Amino acid sequence: MAYQTINPFTNQLIKEYPSHTQADIDAALEKAHALYQSDWAKGEIDQRLPVLHKLADLLDQRTEELAKIASEEMGKLIAQSRGEVQLCAQIARYYADNAKQFLAPVRYPSDLGEAWVEHHPIGVLMAVEPWNFPYYQLIRVLAPNLAAGNPVLVKHASIVPHCAEAFEHLVREAGAPDGAYTNLFISSDQVSAIIEDDRVQGVALTGSEKAGAAVAAQAAKNLKKSTLELGGNDVFVVLDDCDMEKAVKVGVQARLQNAGQVCTAAKRFIVHEAVADTFLEKFRAAFEAVKLGDPLDESTTLGPLSSADALKTLTEQVNAAVEKGAKVLTGGKPVDHKGNFFEPTILTDITRDNPAWFEEFFGPVAQVYVVNDDEEVVKLANDSHYGLGGAIFSQNIERAKRLASRIETGMVYINSLTDTAPELPFGGVKRSGFGRELSDLGIKEFVNHKLVVISNA
Repeated sequence: MAYQTINPFTNQLIKEYPSHTQADIDAALEKAHALYQSDWAKGEIDQRLPVLHKLADLLDQRTEELAKIASEEMGKLIAQSRGEVQLCAQIARYYADNAKQFLAPVRYPSDLGEAWVEHHPIGVLMAVEPWNFPYYQLIRVLAPNLAAGNPVLVKHASIVPHCAEAFEHLVREAGAPDGAYTNLFISSDQVSAIIEDDRVQGVALTGSEKAGAAVAAQAAKNLKKSTLELGGNDVFVVLDDCDMEKAVKVGVQARLQNAGQVCTAAKRFIVHEAVADTFLEKFRAAFEAVKLGDPLDESTTLGPLSSADALKTLTEQVNAAVEKGAKVLTGGKPVDHKGNFFEPTILTDITRDNPAWFEEFFGPVAQVYVVNDDEEVVKLANDSHYGLGGAIFSQNIERAKRLASRIETGMVYINSLTDTAPELPFGGVKRSGFGRELSDLGIKEFVNHKLVVISNA
C-alpha cells in the first residue's frame, strides 16, 4: 500500500512516504505494551492529563499550519480545515478537564456489602482511521484513551500521510511518552496481524462498511473488544411546518460540507409534499450557485473529492442510479477539471428497486424523496441498512421530538444539521457500527469496569 500525498485539486504527487517495516511494528508494540505496564498508564490519572492540556494549546497555536496541510492533502475547504483543528483542541481540552471525573469510582448500593466499580486501562489499542477528517478522527481515539492509560497504535488512511505524521509529532511535542501514540504506515494485512497479538486488547475503526466488517471479524476471532463508526445514509426531514429558508440553507451545508464526504452528511432529503416544490426550487438554485475551486481560496464553496478513485466511484454510482430510473434535477457528472470535481447533484424519483435507495453516496449528491405524512417519513427513514445521524426541520418541536424518537439512528438533530461536540456521544446502529466515541461514553469503551466488594458477612 503506497502512502502518498496527492493534491486532489491538481492531482499532482507532492510526496511519497515509506511504509513501516515489520521491525518497526515489533518495536512499536513492545514500546506500547511496556508503557501500559508502567506506572504512567496504571498510576494516577493526574500525570497524564497535562499532555492533553498541552496538546490542546499546540493545536490552537498551529491551527493555520495544520489546516493548510489537510486542505492540500485531501481537499477540505481551508475554513473547514481550521474548524476541524479547533474542534480537536476542544476535544483534547474536554478530556483533560473531565476525564478524572468520568473515571472516578462509582458506588453501587448492595446487600452484599460496600461495593464500587473502578475504571482501569485494558492495554494497547489498534486504531484504523479514515481520511475525511484527518485530525478529528485521530483525536477522538487518542484523547480519551490517553487519559485512561491505553497506548494507541494507528493506521491512518494512505492518502493523508502528512496529516498522520504531523499529528504524531504534535502528540510527542505535547509530552506523551514513547509508546503512548504511534503512527504506522502499514497494510490491512499488517493490521490484521497486530490485532492477533496478545498485547493488543482493543480495536477502534472509522471507515467503510467493508473495512469495518473485516476488522470486527478479526477482533471477534481473537476475542478483542472493538468499536466501529461506519457509513451513513442520513435523512434530512423537511416537514410542512418548517422554516423553509433555514431548511434550505442548512440542507445545502449538510449535503455539501467537505464536498459531501461526511459519514453524517444529509444524504436522503425526505420532504413533505405540501412544501416539496418550494423546497426543490430553492434547493436547486442554491446547489447551482456553488463556487467550485481551490480549497485554499477563501471564496471557494465546494472543493474537490479526495482522490481520483473517489471521483470514479461516485460517477459510477450516479450513472447506475440514472440507468435504474432516477432523474437528475441538476448536476450529474464530473467537472472537466484536472482535479477531482463532481457537480453538485440532486436526484429525484428514486424507487426502492434502484440501488441508490440503499447506497451511501460519498460526495455532493443529494437524493430527494417526497412523502405524504409523518408515518411515511418514519417508514422511509427506517428503510435503510444504516443508522448514524439524521435531522428534522419543523417549527412544531413536539412533533419533531416524536419523529426523532421513532427514527432508527444513533443521533437526531432538530432544526440543525447532524453535528458533533466533545461532550456529545457519537455513533450509530445497524450497519453504521457500534460503540460510541466522545463524551463520558467514549472514554468508557476501552476500560475495565472492575467491581470491588467488601463483604458484610
